[in-house]
Amino acid sequence: MRSIRLRLFAILLVATGAVWLLAVFWTYSSVQHQVERVLDARLTEAARMVSSLITDHHIDVAAAVGSTRASDVAQSFELQSDYRRQLSCQIWSLEGKLISRSESAPMETLTENRDGFSETIVNGVRWRVFAVVNQSLNVRVLVGDSVEIRDRLVADVVKGQLVPAVAILPVLALLIWLSVAQGLGPLNRIATSISTRSAEELHAIEQKNVPSEIKPLLKSLNLLFHRVEAAREREKTFVAYAAHELKTPLAGLKTQAQVALRSNEIDVREKALAQISTSVDRTSRLVRQLIDLAFVDSAERGDDVQMAALATILADTRADLEGLANKRSISIEVSAPREELIPVKNINLLRLALRNVMENAVQYSPVNSSVDVRIQDREASLDIEVIDRGPGIDLVDQADVRERFKRGRLSSADGSGLGLAIVDMAMRKLGGDLLFDGSADEFKVVLSFPRS
Repeated sequence: MRSIRLRLFAILLVATGAVWLLAVFWTYSSVQHQVERVLDARLTEAARMVSSLITDHHIDVAAAVGSTRASDVAQSFELQSDYRRQLSCQIWSLEGKLISRSESAPMETLTENRDGFSETIVNGVRWRVFAVVNQSLNVRVLVGDSVEIRDRLVADVVKGQLVPAVAILPVLALLIWLSVAQGLGPLNRIATSISTRSAEELHAIEQKNVPSEIKPLLKSLNLLFHRVEAAREREKTFVAYAAHELKTPLAGLKTQAQVALRSNEIDVREKALAQISTSVDRTSRLVRQLIDLAFVDSAERGDDVQMAALATILADTRADLEGLANKRSISIEVSAPREELIPVKNINLLRLALRNVMENAVQYSPVNSSVDVRIQDREASLDIEVIDRGPGIDLVDQADVRERFKRGRLSSADGSGLGLAIVDMAMRKLGGDLLFDGSADEFKVVLSFPRS
Protein backbone atom coordinates (compact mmCIF):
# COMPACT_ATOMS: atom_id res chain seq x y z
CA MET A 1 0.00 0.00 0.00
CA ARG A 2 1.80 3.13 -1.24
CA SER A 3 -0.68 5.76 -0.03
CA ILE A 4 0.04 7.05 3.48
CA ARG A 5 -3.58 8.15 3.79
CA LEU A 6 -4.90 4.71 2.90
CA ARG A 7 -2.34 3.06 5.17
CA LEU A 8 -3.28 5.25 8.14
CA PHE A 9 -6.96 4.78 7.39
CA ALA A 10 -6.55 1.00 7.27
CA ILE A 11 -4.48 0.94 10.47
CA LEU A 12 -6.97 3.08 12.38
CA LEU A 13 -9.95 1.15 11.02
CA VAL A 14 -8.39 -2.21 11.90
CA ALA A 15 -7.35 -0.95 15.34
CA THR A 16 -10.82 0.45 16.00
CA GLY A 17 -12.43 -2.76 14.78
CA ALA A 18 -10.14 -4.84 16.99
CA VAL A 19 -10.98 -2.74 20.05
CA TRP A 20 -14.67 -2.94 19.16
CA LEU A 21 -14.52 -6.75 18.83
CA LEU A 22 -12.69 -7.02 22.15
CA ALA A 23 -15.38 -4.85 23.72
CA VAL A 24 -18.08 -7.13 22.27
CA PHE A 25 -16.30 -10.21 23.58
CA TRP A 26 -15.87 -8.62 27.02
CA THR A 27 -19.54 -7.53 27.02
CA TYR A 28 -20.66 -11.02 26.05
CA SER A 29 -18.57 -12.61 28.81
CA SER A 30 -19.66 -10.04 31.39
CA VAL A 31 -23.36 -10.26 30.48
CA GLN A 32 -23.23 -14.04 30.47
CA HIS A 33 -21.63 -14.07 33.91
CA GLN A 34 -24.10 -11.56 35.34
CA VAL A 35 -27.13 -13.29 33.84
CA GLU A 36 -25.91 -16.63 35.22
CA ARG A 37 -25.60 -15.11 38.66
CA VAL A 38 -29.05 -13.50 38.54
CA LEU A 39 -30.81 -16.60 37.21
CA ASP A 40 -28.98 -18.91 39.62
CA ALA A 41 -30.06 -16.65 42.46
CA ARG A 42 -33.65 -16.89 41.19
CA LEU A 43 -33.43 -20.67 41.07
CA THR A 44 -32.08 -20.80 44.63
CA GLU A 45 -34.76 -18.41 45.87
CA ALA A 46 -37.59 -20.30 44.19
CA ALA A 47 -36.47 -23.74 45.40
CA ARG A 48 -36.02 -22.58 48.99
CA MET A 49 -39.35 -20.78 48.90
CA VAL A 50 -41.14 -23.94 47.81
CA SER A 51 -39.39 -25.97 50.52
CA SER A 52 -40.27 -23.35 53.15
CA LEU A 53 -43.92 -23.14 52.16
CA ILE A 54 -44.26 -26.91 52.23
CA THR A 55 -42.61 -27.15 55.64
CA ASP A 56 -44.79 -24.41 57.15
CA HIS A 57 -47.92 -26.02 55.64
CA HIS A 58 -48.85 -22.79 53.94
CA ILE A 59 -49.58 -24.89 50.87
CA ASP A 60 -49.94 -28.58 50.44
CA VAL A 61 -47.54 -30.36 48.18
CA ALA A 62 -50.02 -31.30 45.49
CA ALA A 63 -51.51 -27.83 45.26
CA ALA A 64 -48.14 -26.11 45.27
CA VAL A 65 -46.64 -28.25 42.60
CA GLY A 66 -49.63 -28.70 40.39
CA SER A 67 -50.60 -25.06 40.12
CA THR A 68 -49.58 -23.03 37.10
CA ARG A 69 -51.02 -19.64 38.06
CA ALA A 70 -48.65 -16.69 38.20
CA SER A 71 -49.27 -16.21 41.91
CA ASP A 72 -48.08 -19.71 42.83
CA VAL A 73 -44.52 -20.94 43.46
CA ALA A 74 -43.82 -22.15 39.96
CA GLN A 75 -44.57 -18.72 38.62
CA SER A 76 -43.67 -17.10 35.33
CA PHE A 77 -41.67 -13.87 35.43
CA GLU A 78 -40.98 -11.31 32.68
CA LEU A 79 -37.31 -10.54 31.90
CA GLN A 80 -37.91 -8.27 28.88
CA SER A 81 -41.01 -6.78 27.34
CA ASP A 82 -41.05 -9.45 24.61
CA TYR A 83 -39.21 -12.23 26.48
CA ARG A 84 -40.89 -14.62 28.93
CA ARG A 85 -39.39 -17.51 30.80
CA GLN A 86 -41.01 -20.14 33.08
CA LEU A 87 -39.43 -22.11 35.89
CA SER A 88 -40.02 -25.85 36.08
CA CYS A 89 -40.46 -27.46 39.49
CA GLN A 90 -40.49 -31.07 40.74
CA ILE A 91 -40.95 -32.57 44.20
CA TRP A 92 -39.47 -36.00 44.74
CA SER A 93 -39.45 -38.22 47.78
CA LEU A 94 -36.06 -39.17 49.07
CA GLU A 95 -36.88 -42.74 48.02
CA GLY A 96 -37.03 -41.56 44.40
CA LYS A 97 -40.80 -41.25 43.85
CA LEU A 98 -42.19 -38.26 41.95
CA ILE A 99 -44.70 -36.63 44.28
CA SER A 100 -45.67 -33.71 42.07
CA ARG A 101 -44.43 -31.38 39.33
CA SER A 102 -45.30 -28.19 37.52
CA GLU A 103 -46.99 -28.38 34.16
CA SER A 104 -43.81 -27.39 32.27
CA ALA A 105 -41.60 -29.88 34.11
CA PRO A 106 -40.75 -33.23 32.47
CA MET A 107 -41.70 -36.55 33.98
CA GLU A 108 -38.09 -37.61 34.42
CA THR A 109 -36.10 -36.20 37.28
CA LEU A 110 -34.41 -32.92 36.47
CA THR A 111 -31.25 -34.01 38.32
CA GLU A 112 -29.90 -36.86 40.39
CA ASN A 113 -28.02 -34.39 42.51
CA ARG A 114 -29.38 -34.31 46.07
CA ASP A 115 -28.46 -30.74 46.89
CA GLY A 116 -27.09 -27.63 45.15
CA PHE A 117 -26.60 -26.72 41.48
CA SER A 118 -26.12 -29.10 38.59
CA GLU A 119 -26.62 -29.28 34.83
CA THR A 120 -28.34 -32.21 33.18
CA ILE A 121 -29.82 -33.19 29.85
CA VAL A 122 -33.40 -34.47 29.94
CA ASN A 123 -35.10 -35.55 26.69
CA GLY A 124 -32.45 -33.67 24.70
CA VAL A 125 -32.96 -30.44 26.66
CA ARG A 126 -30.19 -29.06 28.79
CA TRP A 127 -31.30 -27.89 32.26
CA ARG A 128 -29.76 -25.79 34.98
CA VAL A 129 -31.18 -27.15 38.25
CA PHE A 130 -31.06 -26.28 41.94
CA ALA A 131 -31.99 -28.97 44.46
CA VAL A 132 -33.09 -28.53 48.10
CA VAL A 133 -33.56 -31.49 50.50
CA ASN A 134 -36.37 -31.10 53.02
CA GLN A 135 -35.50 -33.63 55.72
CA SER A 136 -38.63 -32.94 57.77
CA LEU A 137 -40.91 -33.97 54.93
CA ASN A 138 -38.50 -36.48 53.42
CA VAL A 139 -38.63 -34.79 49.97
CA ARG A 140 -36.38 -33.05 47.43
CA VAL A 141 -37.46 -29.84 45.75
CA LEU A 142 -36.00 -29.36 42.24
CA VAL A 143 -36.32 -26.05 40.39
CA GLY A 144 -34.72 -25.67 36.97
CA ASP A 145 -34.75 -23.72 33.74
CA SER A 146 -33.53 -24.34 30.20
CA VAL A 147 -29.91 -23.43 29.43
CA GLU A 148 -30.96 -22.68 25.84
CA ILE A 149 -33.25 -19.93 27.09
CA ARG A 150 -30.40 -18.51 29.15
CA ASP A 151 -28.09 -18.46 26.12
CA ARG A 152 -30.80 -16.83 24.03
CA LEU A 153 -31.15 -14.11 26.65
CA VAL A 154 -27.38 -13.38 26.59
CA ALA A 155 -27.38 -13.41 22.78
CA ASP A 156 -30.28 -10.97 22.69
CA VAL A 157 -28.46 -8.57 25.03
CA VAL A 158 -25.25 -8.70 22.94
CA LYS A 159 -27.24 -8.41 19.72
CA GLY A 160 -28.83 -5.28 21.12
CA GLN A 161 -25.37 -3.76 21.34
CA LEU A 162 -24.01 -5.13 18.05
CA VAL A 163 -26.77 -3.81 15.80
CA PRO A 164 -26.21 -0.11 16.67
CA ALA A 165 -22.42 -0.60 16.54
CA VAL A 166 -22.58 -2.14 13.05
CA ALA A 167 -24.95 0.60 11.92
CA ILE A 168 -22.55 3.29 13.12
CA LEU A 169 -19.46 1.65 11.55
CA PRO A 170 -19.75 3.48 8.17
CA VAL A 171 -20.04 6.78 10.03
CA LEU A 172 -16.97 5.88 12.07
CA ALA A 173 -15.04 4.96 8.90
CA LEU A 174 -15.97 8.31 7.33
CA LEU A 175 -14.85 10.21 10.43
CA ILE A 176 -11.52 8.31 10.44
CA TRP A 177 -10.99 9.10 6.74
CA LEU A 178 -11.70 12.81 7.28
CA SER A 179 -9.48 12.89 10.38
CA VAL A 180 -6.57 11.29 8.49
CA ALA A 181 -7.02 13.76 5.63
CA GLN A 182 -7.01 16.65 8.12
CA GLY A 183 -3.93 15.26 9.87
CA LEU A 184 -2.04 15.01 6.56
CA GLY A 185 -2.97 18.56 5.62
CA PRO A 186 0.42 20.11 6.58
CA LEU A 187 2.24 17.47 4.53
CA ASN A 188 0.05 18.22 1.50
CA ARG A 189 0.68 21.95 1.89
CA ILE A 190 4.44 21.38 2.01
CA ALA A 191 4.23 19.15 -1.09
CA THR A 192 2.26 21.85 -2.91
CA SER A 193 4.79 24.49 -1.88
CA ILE A 194 7.71 22.40 -3.17
CA SER A 195 5.95 21.46 -6.42
CA THR A 196 5.40 25.14 -7.30
CA ARG A 197 9.09 26.01 -6.87
CA SER A 198 11.30 26.64 -9.82
CA ALA A 199 14.62 24.85 -10.30
CA GLU A 200 16.46 27.97 -9.10
CA GLU A 201 14.62 28.16 -5.76
CA LEU A 202 16.80 26.10 -3.41
CA HIS A 203 16.27 28.10 -0.22
CA ALA A 204 15.26 26.27 2.95
CA ILE A 205 11.61 25.46 3.67
CA GLU A 206 10.13 27.48 6.52
CA GLN A 207 9.56 25.30 9.62
CA LYS A 208 7.24 27.57 11.61
CA ASN A 209 3.90 26.07 12.72
CA VAL A 210 4.95 22.68 11.36
CA PRO A 211 4.02 19.48 13.27
CA SER A 212 6.98 17.92 15.08
CA GLU A 213 6.56 14.67 13.12
CA ILE A 214 7.25 16.51 9.83
CA LYS A 215 10.24 18.53 11.06
CA PRO A 216 12.78 15.70 10.52
CA LEU A 217 11.58 15.41 6.90
CA LEU A 218 11.88 19.16 6.39
CA LYS A 219 15.32 19.16 7.98
CA SER A 220 16.46 16.43 5.58
CA LEU A 221 14.95 18.27 2.60
CA ASN A 222 16.65 21.51 3.61
CA LEU A 223 19.97 19.70 3.93
CA LEU A 224 19.38 18.21 0.48
CA PHE A 225 18.61 21.66 -0.95
CA HIS A 226 21.82 22.94 0.63
CA ARG A 227 23.87 20.12 -0.89
CA VAL A 228 22.26 20.61 -4.30
CA GLU A 229 22.92 24.34 -4.15
CA ALA A 230 26.54 23.70 -3.16
CA ALA A 231 26.90 21.17 -5.98
CA ARG A 232 25.48 23.66 -8.47
CA GLU A 233 27.90 26.32 -7.27
CA ARG A 234 30.78 23.87 -7.63
CA GLU A 235 29.55 23.00 -11.11
CA LYS A 236 29.38 26.67 -12.11
CA THR A 237 32.83 27.28 -10.69
CA PHE A 238 34.14 24.17 -12.40
CA VAL A 239 32.80 25.25 -15.80
CA ALA A 240 34.11 28.80 -15.39
CA TYR A 241 37.61 27.71 -14.29
CA ALA A 242 37.76 24.93 -16.88
CA ALA A 243 36.84 27.38 -19.63
CA HIS A 244 39.45 29.84 -18.39
CA GLU A 245 42.18 27.20 -18.01
CA LEU A 246 41.52 25.76 -21.46
CA LYS A 247 41.28 29.17 -23.06
CA THR A 248 44.83 30.13 -22.07
CA PRO A 249 46.71 27.17 -23.61
CA LEU A 250 44.47 27.18 -26.69
CA ALA A 251 45.20 30.85 -27.24
CA GLY A 252 48.91 30.12 -26.80
CA LEU A 253 48.69 27.26 -29.31
CA LYS A 254 47.07 29.51 -31.86
CA THR A 255 49.62 32.25 -31.34
CA GLN A 256 52.62 29.92 -31.64
CA ALA A 257 51.09 28.24 -34.69
CA GLN A 258 50.71 31.64 -36.38
CA VAL A 259 54.32 32.50 -35.49
CA ALA A 260 55.55 29.23 -36.96
CA LEU A 261 53.52 29.74 -40.15
CA ARG A 262 54.65 33.31 -40.75
CA SER A 263 58.33 33.02 -39.85
CA ASN A 264 60.95 31.90 -42.34
CA GLU A 265 63.66 31.49 -39.70
CA ILE A 266 64.33 27.96 -38.57
CA ASP A 267 65.16 28.94 -34.98
CA VAL A 268 61.89 30.87 -34.57
CA ARG A 269 59.88 27.99 -36.00
CA GLU A 270 61.59 25.46 -33.74
CA LYS A 271 60.96 27.64 -30.72
CA ALA A 272 57.32 28.08 -31.67
CA LEU A 273 56.89 24.34 -32.20
CA ALA A 274 58.47 23.68 -28.80
CA GLN A 275 55.99 26.09 -27.23
CA ILE A 276 53.17 24.31 -29.06
CA SER A 277 54.36 20.98 -27.69
CA THR A 278 54.48 22.39 -24.15
CA SER A 279 50.98 23.85 -24.49
CA VAL A 280 49.66 20.53 -25.84
CA ASP A 281 51.19 18.73 -22.88
CA ARG A 282 49.66 21.21 -20.44
CA THR A 283 46.27 21.03 -22.15
CA SER A 284 46.36 17.23 -22.25
CA ARG A 285 47.16 17.11 -18.53
CA LEU A 286 44.36 19.55 -17.77
CA VAL A 287 41.85 17.57 -19.82
CA ARG A 288 42.94 14.34 -18.15
CA GLN A 289 42.59 15.92 -14.71
CA LEU A 290 39.14 17.22 -15.60
CA ILE A 291 38.15 13.70 -16.60
CA ASP A 292 39.68 12.33 -13.37
CA LEU A 293 37.80 14.92 -11.34
CA ALA A 294 34.51 13.97 -12.98
CA PHE A 295 35.25 10.29 -12.31
CA VAL A 296 36.07 10.88 -8.62
CA ASP A 297 33.00 13.09 -8.24
CA SER A 298 30.69 10.36 -9.51
CA ALA A 299 32.49 7.38 -7.91
CA GLU A 300 30.66 5.52 -5.18
CA ARG A 301 32.28 4.62 -1.89
CA GLY A 302 31.20 1.01 -2.38
CA ASP A 303 30.75 -1.77 0.14
CA ASP A 304 32.89 -4.52 -1.38
CA VAL A 305 36.46 -4.47 -0.07
CA GLN A 306 39.21 -5.33 -2.55
CA MET A 307 42.83 -6.15 -1.76
CA ALA A 308 45.12 -3.82 -3.70
CA ALA A 309 48.76 -4.79 -4.39
CA LEU A 310 50.55 -1.54 -3.61
CA ALA A 311 53.86 -2.56 -5.19
CA THR A 312 52.17 -3.31 -8.52
CA ILE A 313 50.14 -0.07 -8.50
CA LEU A 314 53.19 2.02 -7.63
CA ALA A 315 55.27 0.32 -10.33
CA ASP A 316 52.56 0.99 -12.95
CA THR A 317 52.26 4.64 -11.86
CA ARG A 318 56.01 5.06 -12.00
CA ALA A 319 56.06 3.66 -15.53
CA ASP A 320 53.29 6.09 -16.59
CA LEU A 321 55.28 9.07 -15.25
CA GLU A 322 58.62 7.93 -16.63
CA GLY A 323 58.41 10.19 -19.69
CA LEU A 324 57.71 13.31 -17.60
CA ALA A 325 60.39 12.36 -15.08
CA ASN A 326 63.03 11.78 -17.77
CA LYS A 327 62.14 15.07 -19.41
CA ARG A 328 62.94 16.90 -16.16
CA SER A 329 65.79 14.55 -15.14
CA ILE A 330 63.86 13.39 -12.08
CA SER A 331 64.40 9.93 -10.61
CA ILE A 332 61.46 8.16 -8.93
CA GLU A 333 62.50 5.78 -6.16
CA VAL A 334 59.78 3.41 -4.93
CA SER A 335 60.26 1.41 -1.74
CA ALA A 336 57.37 -1.05 -1.38
CA PRO A 337 57.37 -4.72 -0.27
CA ARG A 338 56.05 -6.96 -3.02
CA GLU A 339 53.66 -8.70 -0.65
CA GLU A 340 52.14 -5.50 0.82
CA LEU A 341 48.35 -5.51 0.32
CA ILE A 342 45.88 -2.86 1.38
CA PRO A 343 42.08 -3.28 1.64
CA VAL A 344 40.29 -0.59 -0.36
CA LYS A 345 36.74 -0.07 -1.60
CA ASN A 346 37.73 1.25 -5.03
CA ILE A 347 41.12 0.44 -6.56
CA ASN A 348 40.67 2.98 -9.37
CA LEU A 349 40.32 5.80 -6.82
CA LEU A 350 43.56 4.64 -5.20
CA ARG A 351 45.31 4.64 -8.59
CA LEU A 352 44.11 8.19 -9.33
CA ALA A 353 45.18 9.46 -5.92
CA LEU A 354 48.68 7.96 -6.25
CA ARG A 355 49.15 9.17 -9.81
CA ASN A 356 48.21 12.76 -9.02
CA VAL A 357 50.36 12.92 -5.89
CA MET A 358 53.39 11.46 -7.69
CA GLU A 359 52.80 13.60 -10.79
CA ASN A 360 52.64 16.73 -8.64
CA ALA A 361 55.89 15.72 -6.95
CA VAL A 362 57.63 15.25 -10.32
CA GLN A 363 56.11 18.45 -11.72
CA TYR A 364 57.27 20.68 -8.86
CA SER A 365 60.61 19.01 -8.04
CA PRO A 366 63.82 20.79 -9.06
CA VAL A 367 65.59 19.47 -12.14
CA ASN A 368 68.06 16.65 -11.43
CA SER A 369 66.44 15.80 -8.10
CA SER A 370 64.51 12.74 -6.93
CA VAL A 371 61.04 11.72 -5.72
CA ASP A 372 60.86 9.02 -3.07
CA VAL A 373 57.77 6.86 -2.47
CA ARG A 374 57.72 4.85 0.75
CA ILE A 375 55.21 2.68 2.59
CA GLN A 376 55.16 3.12 6.36
CA ASP A 377 53.38 0.33 8.26
CA ARG A 378 52.28 1.96 11.51
CA GLU A 379 50.23 0.65 14.41
CA ALA A 380 47.13 2.73 13.68
CA SER A 381 47.51 3.30 9.95
CA LEU A 382 49.21 2.35 6.71
CA ASP A 383 50.82 5.44 5.18
CA ILE A 384 52.05 6.00 1.64
CA GLU A 385 54.58 8.84 1.69
CA VAL A 386 55.56 10.77 -1.46
CA ILE A 387 58.63 12.95 -0.79
CA ASP A 388 60.04 15.60 -3.13
CA ARG A 389 62.58 18.43 -2.88
CA GLY A 390 60.34 21.11 -4.31
CA PRO A 391 59.02 24.33 -2.72
CA GLY A 392 56.21 22.45 -0.97
CA ILE A 393 52.95 23.98 0.26
CA ASP A 394 52.86 26.76 2.79
CA LEU A 395 51.00 25.92 6.03
CA VAL A 396 48.38 28.62 5.44
CA ASP A 397 47.66 27.19 1.95
CA GLN A 398 47.25 23.54 2.94
CA ALA A 399 43.47 23.86 3.36
CA ASP A 400 43.00 25.86 0.15
CA VAL A 401 44.92 23.48 -2.12
CA ARG A 402 42.28 20.82 -1.40
CA GLU A 403 39.76 22.98 -3.26
CA ARG A 404 39.35 22.86 -7.03
CA PHE A 405 41.47 25.23 -9.15
CA LYS A 406 43.30 26.60 -6.11
CA ARG A 407 47.09 26.61 -5.95
CA GLY A 408 49.52 27.46 -3.23
CA ARG A 409 51.47 30.68 -3.37
CA LEU A 410 54.73 28.73 -3.86
CA SER A 411 53.39 26.81 -6.87
CA SER A 412 54.44 27.53 -10.43
CA ALA A 413 52.08 28.97 -12.97
CA ASP A 414 51.96 25.73 -14.94
CA GLY A 415 49.65 23.90 -12.51
CA SER A 416 45.88 23.68 -12.87
CA GLY A 417 44.97 23.47 -9.19
CA LEU A 418 43.15 20.16 -9.67
CA GLY A 419 45.68 17.51 -8.66
CA LEU A 420 45.39 17.74 -4.88
CA ALA A 421 41.64 18.37 -5.09
CA ILE A 422 41.30 15.03 -6.90
CA VAL A 423 43.53 13.35 -4.30
CA ASP A 424 41.55 14.79 -1.37
CA MET A 425 38.18 13.71 -2.82
CA ALA A 426 39.47 10.23 -3.63
CA MET A 427 40.95 9.75 -0.14
CA ARG A 428 37.73 10.84 1.57
CA LYS A 429 35.78 8.31 -0.50
CA LEU A 430 38.35 5.65 0.33
CA GLY A 431 38.04 6.43 4.04
CA GLY A 432 41.58 7.78 4.33
CA ASP A 433 43.26 11.15 4.87
CA LEU A 434 45.49 13.45 2.83
CA LEU A 435 48.25 14.86 5.05
CA PHE A 436 51.16 17.27 4.51
CA ASP A 437 54.50 17.37 6.30
CA GLY A 438 57.25 19.75 5.23
CA SER A 439 60.78 20.46 6.36
CA ALA A 440 63.64 22.67 5.19
CA ASP A 441 64.94 20.32 2.49
CA GLU A 442 61.96 18.15 1.54
CA PHE A 443 58.17 18.13 1.38
CA LYS A 444 56.11 15.08 2.19
CA VAL A 445 52.55 14.24 1.03
CA VAL A 446 51.01 11.33 2.96
CA LEU A 447 48.10 9.14 1.94
CA SER A 448 47.06 7.66 5.28
CA PHE A 449 44.71 4.65 5.56
CA PRO A 450 43.49 3.87 9.11
CA ARG A 451 43.76 0.21 10.18
CA SER A 452 40.10 0.15 11.14
